[in-house]
Parts: sequence; structure tokens; C-alpha cells
Amino acid sequence: MTQKIQNIAIIGGGTAGWLTAGILASRLRNRILNKDLTITLCESPNIPTIGVGEGTWPTMPATLKKMGISETDFIRECDASFKQGSKFNGWGNDSGQGFYYHPFDTPVGMLEGLIPEYWLQHTNQKSSLAQLFSPQEALCEAHIAPKSITHAEYAGEGIYGYHLNAGAFSKFLQKHCVDRLAVNHILADVVDVSLTPSGDINSVLLHESGELKADLFIDCTGFKSLLLGKALGVPFKPVTDVLFADTALAAQVNYPSETSPISSCTQSTAQTAGWIWDIGLPTRRGTGHVFSSQHTTTEQAEIDLRQYINNTGGCGDDISVRKIDFTAGYRDKFWHKNCVAVGLSAGFLEPLEASALVLVELAANFIAEQLPPTTDTLYIAEKRFNDKFKYRWGRAIDFLKLHYILSDRNTPFWQDNRSANSIPERLQELMQLWQYQVPKVSDFETAGELFQAASFQFVLYGSQFKANILSKLTPAEVQFATEQLNKNTVKTDRLLSSLPSNRVLLNKIYQFGLSKV
Repeated sequence: MTQKIQNIAIIGGGTAGWLTAGILASRLRNRILNKDLTITLCESPNIPTIGVGEGTWPTMPATLKKMGISETDFIRECDASFKQGSKFNGWGNDSGQGFYYHPFDTPVGMLEGLIPEYWLQHTNQKSSLAQLFSPQEALCEAHIAPKSITHAEYAGEGIYGYHLNAGAFSKFLQKHCVDRLAVNHILADVVDVSLTPSGDINSVLLHESGELKADLFIDCTGFKSLLLGKALGVPFKPVTDVLFADTALAAQVNYPSETSPISSCTQSTAQTAGWIWDIGLPTRRGTGHVFSSQHTTTEQAEIDLRQYINNTGGCGDDISVRKIDFTAGYRDKFWHKNCVAVGLSAGFLEPLEASALVLVELAANFIAEQLPPTTDTLYIAEKRFNDKFKYRWGRAIDFLKLHYILSDRNTPFWQDNRSANSIPERLQELMQLWQYQVPKVSDFETAGELFQAASFQFVLYGSQFKANILSKLTPAEVQFATEQLNKNTVKTDRLLSSLPSNRVLLNKIYQFGLSKV
């Protein structure tokens, strides 16, 4: 029977659940205030948070601002710091030397391919593409912040995201959603899920809390996928033939002193059978070793992680390590009937390039923007959502795989990653094309693309991918690119001399706060 969608139930909390609740409640605020819509989040009181340092994309500042969150409060309460991109250490070869950056900036002329063509044809390529055309590589190398204390909240000299404590972030979002956005909160375990004769979810049965009914259910129950996977039977599609990592060892590392530099980028350091992440928070570093259990043992991976910590200013002998198993892949459908999965219940690839939280942001925004008016129009949103997010997950896999196939490292893990039968067909075709032309915006979907042309350019040419570009720039284009290079040199010098370090800025934010927008 057709009815208006007026009740949304989010099952599961954590970052995915509360971020989804916040985005929906802020975007649909008028309906909530008019008593035309209710949003209820139900989470288990018995599931601990993972609590590792986590990175976001530069989409997060706008998301928090739209939710009405103070950036000062967020930074203070979520142990957050500023992130301006990712640094890849030792991915090129087995020596472990060398690095490249994937900054958040998109310099003028990048999307059209003009800037990388200039870099390939008119420079000696000894200075990286990121170094010549974005100030963020130099800022990150010097641990410099993207703004100063005189900038207002969510304003700065460049594009930035955050590093944050995921457990603290979930609690912060919970309080904001309940106190400011009128989200109902239930603490209870899900005992069972009841279905209608047509196969929709009718309600979830809660331990000692009765039944929770809704018109639309959002599954944020993590890897368990209690609603979409277990109750509705939507199968999981592994992509372990493309992405081999299936295990992570996570650790928290104390700084040597209270004045130790805080990194302005997520660092990724290549290892024999995977890589190690290093995320700088104000109070500690979040580190972890992501690896393939088919190519190394947990014992050896832990030895490598502890050695890395010792080599980077920590004490690897004293830390505790937590093991996290995962399978790279995603659900065959993300939206089925009256249930949509967001976060780990939809799937997970690996932590490289921090795509997990941005997929939550994108999914929640889609639901808010295209919330079906009635139950008999659910199938329209279902089809649109599944089409768009199947594409997005596929392109995320391509981009992550790109990092591995560009490496010349020669252990079995890296050799297997370069095997043609592990590389998606679309990526193989693009790589063939990019031997003769640079990635351009026309190679990608113009709206809603997860990774744009500039991201592919930074990774391709940061890893010294060799290309024989057949097209030649006009004199006017050469002059334009030269001007951009000179402008970046001037801007980089100005920012290096005027902006504070990440540590200094965060200390000032704790003391004084940022001015409100």
C-alpha cells in the first residue's frame, strides 16, 4: 500500500551511522521541524569503536559546515588535525627511497591536461609535478598548516581535509545530532528483522526495546550488514583478485615530546607485502600495516610495523597491536527494496586514499537529495543509487590498483599486482591510452566522479610513469603554464614564510579558537 515516507531508521552508529544521520537531518531539517519526518538511529551499546586515526577528503569541511558544526569544537573534541594530501614513501622500488605526493589541490590547467603536458615536455622532471604546480608538497614537507589562526572557520589558503580520532568523532556527531538536529537515539541490540510478504523490511526487533518500524531503513551495521546482507540476502562481491590486501595491524604511537611535528599529510610507506599508514593527530600518531596474508605472515607484518615505528621516532617495542581482518569488495546491490547500505555494510576496499568516509558522505547526500516521496517510488531511487555507486566503487578500485601497478618493487606481492589478469579491463585500456596522452577530464564522468583527472596525473607522474605525449603545446599554452609555475613558486614562498606549523596552529585553536564564519 502506497504511503508517504515519513520515518527513516538508521541501524548502526559509528562514524557511518552518525555522519549519515547528521547529513540527512541537516538537509531535511524543515521536514523534521514541521513534524513531517523523523530520523531514528539505533545502535548497539555493546560494540566498541576501532579507534584508529582516520583520514578524510577535502569534502569533509563543507559537510561539517552544512551540519552547523563549529570547526573549533570539532578540532578540540575529535583530536583532529589538518590534512592536505597523501605522501607515498618508497613505492617506486625495493630501495625504499623516494616519494611522491597526491595533494588535494587541483592547479589551474590540470583538468584539461595542459599542466602535466608542460611538465612532461618542457621541464627536466627532476622536480615533481606536485612540487612545481602546488604549494602543498612543500607545506607538507615542512609540516605547515593550510591556514592560520586569523582565518575563519572552514577558510584557509588551500583545500584541506582532516585527520581525526574516529571514536571521538562518532561521539561528537552523536551529541550534535541528538541535541541540535532532533535525531532520535535508541541504544539496543538488533535481535531479528521482520519482512513484509513482498520482501521489504517491516521492522527490526530490538532487545528489551520492542519493535522499530520505518518506511526506509539505512544499514550502518558494518561488516555484518545485518539488514541488506543478512536479512535481505544481497550477496557480497569480493574483488580480492584485484586488491590483495586483507589484513591490517593497527597501533597508536605516542610522540617523543609535546612539541613533535604533526604531519600535514597521510603517509603511506611501501612494505614487502603491503604498506604502512601513518596519520598524525594532535595527541598521537595512528599507524597500521595493511598487507596480504597470502604474501606474508601476521608475525612478519608485525615485526615490520614495529621496526617502522622505531625508525620514525616511536617505541615499537612498547605498543599494543590490534588485528583487523577484511575482505575487499562490495554488495551486489547497495539499495534493495526499502533498505540502503552505507559504510562498511555496503563494502570496503582498503584504507589507501581514505575513500571510506567520502563514500559515506556521497551516499548520505544522495539519499537526502533524492529521498523518494512515497514507498511506491522507492524503486526509482534504488535504481539510480545502484547505478551511480556501482560506477563509483568500480572507479575507486581502478584508482587504488593504479598505485600498485606503477611500482617497480619486485617481491611476489608487487609482482602479482602487476600481473595483467589482476588489472581491471578499463584500467588496462586507460593505461594504454595514457602512454600517448595525459589523463584529462574527458576520460571521466563529468559529474560525481570519485577521483578526477588531477588525482590520476599526480599518481602517474609522481611514480615516474613514462609517457610519449604525441600532442604539442602551442606557444600560448607554454606561456600560460610557465606563468602558473611562476605563480606557484611565489605562492609557495609566501605560505612557507607566513603560515604556522600544524602543531602551532592546533595549539592556538585549543587556546583561542577560530573566528566563526
